[in-house]
Order: sequence, then C-alpha cells, then structure tokens
Amino acid sequence: MAVSGLSFACRPHFSLRPPVFYCFRRNALGSFAAIQTLDEPESAFSDIFRTLDTSHGKGSRVLGVKIGEGNLKMAEWKKIDSKDLGISTSKIAKPTKRVLSCLRKRGYEVYLVGGCVRDLILNRTPKDFDIITTAELREVKGAFSRCQIVGRRFPICHVHIDDTVVEVSSFSTSAQKFHRDLSHEFGRSCGCDEKDYLRWRNCLQRDFTINGLMFDPYAKIVYDYMGGIEDIKKTKVRTVIPAATSFQEDCARILRAIRIAARLDFRFTRETAHFVKNLSCSILRLDRSRLLMEMNYMLAYGSAEASLRLLWKFGLLEILLPFQAAYFVHRGFKRRDKRSNMLLALFSNLDRLLAPDRPCHSSLWVGILAFHKALSDQPRDPLVIAAYCLAVHHGGDMLQAVKISRSINKPHESSFYELSEPQDLDSQILIEEVMDLAASVKQALCDLTDEYLVSKAMSAYPQAPFSDLVYIPLQLFLKVRRVLECVGEGAEKGFVPKRRSKINYESLALGNLQEIRHTFARVVFDTIFPQNPT
Repeated sequence: MAVSGLSFACRPHFSLRPPVFYCFRRNALGSFAAIQTLDEPESAFSDIFRTLDTSHGKGSRVLGVKIGEGNLKMAEWKKIDSKDLGISTSKIAKPTKRVLSCLRKRGYEVYLVGGCVRDLILNRTPKDFDIITTAELREVKGAFSRCQIVGRRFPICHVHIDDTVVEVSSFSTSAQKFHRDLSHEFGRSCGCDEKDYLRWRNCLQRDFTINGLMFDPYAKIVYDYMGGIEDIKKTKVRTVIPAATSFQEDCARILRAIRIAARLDFRFTRETAHFVKNLSCSILRLDRSRLLMEMNYMLAYGSAEASLRLLWKFGLLEILLPFQAAYFVHRGFKRRDKRSNMLLALFSNLDRLLAPDRPCHSSLWVGILAFHKALSDQPRDPLVIAAYCLAVHHGGDMLQAVKISRSINKPHESSFYELSEPQDLDSQILIEEVMDLAASVKQALCDLTDEYLVSKAMSAYPQAPFSDLVYIPLQLFLKVRRVLECVGEGAEKGFVPKRRSKINYESLALGNLQEIRHTFARVVFDTIFPQNPT
C-alpha cells in the first residue's frame, strides 16, 4: 500500500511493478501464495452454468460454451411472492421509494435489482439500492429536477433525493451492453414473453447468482432466473457464467466476491474459490482509485475482520497489504487459521461499531493499520498504548491522557505479543514513551505509503507475488496524519473531544475529526483492555 504521487517520500518513485503475466508466473510456481489444496473446479457443464431451457438446436452456443442436447442442467425460472421470502418493503429507503414511485406514476416498469434484493431476502439492511427501469435514461433525467447521467461505457442516472444519491439504470442501456459483451445470439424459450426475456437478459450480465435477482415492489414478485435463491439457501457465492471467464472479463469481481462472502459469511463454490486464488494477481490491472474503493468496502462497513481473513486465505493480502501479510507470516498464521491476533482483534472491534448502513471514513482503517504496524515493529507497555489513544481522543492533551490512563484498573489482553510486560512508569517517562510511540506511528504511516518499502515488505518470502501497489491518494494520507499527529504536538487549540459515547455515524462517514479520533481510541482501548481478557 502506498500513497499515489507522494513527492516527499524518501525513495525514488520509479515503477517497480513487473508485468501482470510475471506475477501470474511467480504465483503459479510458488507454494507460499497458494492456499492449502483446493478441490478441482466444477465442470463447465455443471450447475454453475445454469440458464434457461432454450430451443437452440444441436451445436448451438450459449455464452461461448458449445452445448449439445441434454448437456446442461437448466435452471428453472422462478417467480416468487415476496411475502414467501419474508421481504419487508419497510426496509426500502425512503429516497428509493420516491424514485420508484415517480417513475411508476409516469407509466414505466421499475424493479430493485442486485445485492439489495439479496439483502432484503436475508433480512439485512442493504448498503444501497439499485433501480432498473423500462424508461430511457433521458426520460429518467426528465423526471427529476436533480439528476445527471454519469458513465461513458455503461451510463446510469444519479438521482439526488435530499442528501441521498439513488442509482437508476435502463433496460435499453443494459441491452446495448449485452450485445457488446456477448457475441452469441440467445434464442427464446417457448412461452417466454418479452418482459421475461428482457429481465433474464439483464440478470445474465450480473456477477454472481445471488446478485442476479429482480424485485417488483408493487407486484411483490421476485424474479430469479439464475438460481440465486437456491444459492442464498446454500450460503454460496457462485458466478453467473464460468468463474474463469467472469474474472477475466472483470477482475474487480474477485474483490467483490471476497467482500460479499465476508459480509454474508457465505462460502465460495469450488470453481469460484479455485479462480479467486489462481487469478488473484489480475487485480493489478485495476486502477488505484478502484482498489481503494474496494478495500474501503471491505474494511469500513462492518466486515473487516472476515475480509482480512479471506484476503489472506486466498493469497490476495500480500498483493493489497504486503506489510500485514508479512505480519501474518511472521506470527505463523496459516491460511485457514481460526485463531486471532492483534490486527484481527482491532478490526473485529471496529466491526462491532459499524454496519453496511453505518460505515466509517477510510482514514479510520488506514490509521488502525499504521498504529498496528508501529506496535508490531516495537511492542509497547499497555499503559503507554492507553495513554496514546486517550491523547488522540483529547486532541493531543497529554496531561489529561496520562491522568485518565493512570486510573485504569482493568487487566490487559495478555495474548498479544505487541504488548510488553507492564512497567512502573512515572509520569514523565510515560509521556516520553507516548511521544516515542506517536513518532513510531507517524513513521509507520510513511512506511505504508512508501512504494519502495511496500515492495520490500515480503522480500523475505521470495515465493510471494510481487506487489508495490500505490492506491492511497495524498489527500487521504494527509487526513490520517491530521487525525494522529496531534499526539506529540500539544493540545490542539479549539479542539473539543467527544463527551458522549454514542457515535454520530453521519459525521463518522464524512471523516469528522472529533468522531474519527473518538472511534479510533475506542477501538484501541477495547482491544487492549477487553471485557474478558485471556
């Protein structure tokens, strides 16, 4: 991980990244990057390639796979009453309802589509809602006073309702994408009407079967053409088309697969798991802003611990976070390890405070990574750590932090090697130790954002894939430094620490300094001094 374009970094910024094919070659030959033996992928002719029973003749092609009579197990098209699935429309956000209602009143068909339908079936609060409509995008734009068409390759509408942006796509745009992406014609099954065919064709473009669902909230019907509901029942993440093809078409699906499995506690099908691991280095093709976005989705929405475990299990952590991967190796943490460690405990405590509809600003999880790296490099007295996080909370007021830390009478977590044996420190030495820790955290943040050091993080393990990924922008780096640098620079003028324990999630998502510092201190304190220490 590194800051993009940091001119003040201490190393030259020439490119150290080898071509993607070189990374593939190293990954294929090295056992380090591979997880324990995986089952062979499912056949291309198994039920992972489920589609409707078409009337193609012998030798016809579907999605690029030649099929003959009886070679495929066809998925049954299902139209299910939403009440039978336990869907409550009360979970649909009010801005989304307004957009749905407006378009329907104008005579257009409207559906919720994708992950929000999956979450409604699971009785979870969706992170956001995606709408698809029979209206053209220009007609959607004309229906709302605050609406823009965004995107060049795959345009959609951003409808602004109060402070919320609702994404609306059109079946017509989807159809154009369909003909561009797929070179084969699709026949229509007997009895298949135009609406069914339109919906099916759109669902065919989705990444995973559990995201290939459509919900008509007015007819109260869920349309399942890809077998998504069955995979939800089985808690499986399965690509709509063969995983190798799917991930090669869009390597970001690899990271989305990790994110979805982590958030829902789902498992990959054998074929999906096989290609998540074997095509892991293809994510190097993604631009840096996309990598940051995907990492933020994993770490800022309440499933960070599970995401880190899966990234490690499938050989992606050493590409995305090499320092943290080196920490796992150094601590003897195996790919399928069920144990915990301090890094995972920090993010587990962060997860307890967050949810898909209550995320944090990315500066918080980056700050936690830097803080942990500093402790991993040099273990510290629990009292020093307590005083440090209290100083962060109080905006650098060291005297107040030391005073409060001395009143702590809870036992610390003894299983973390990052915590040294407690010492009897007088106030002056305690302050000096806190200042030294603050300097170490600042240096760790610089290390995490130095391309050369990132590239060397896993150098002791030559079979690991090479990575010097630079995806944290300068603005985010400066934001994290602003959060943490108050320690050691004296109490900030005008800064008022948060007095109440209740988190203001709107402020936390926006990166409010007071809220970020409060949450950081809370996460660290709960990790060092848990309710039930071992």
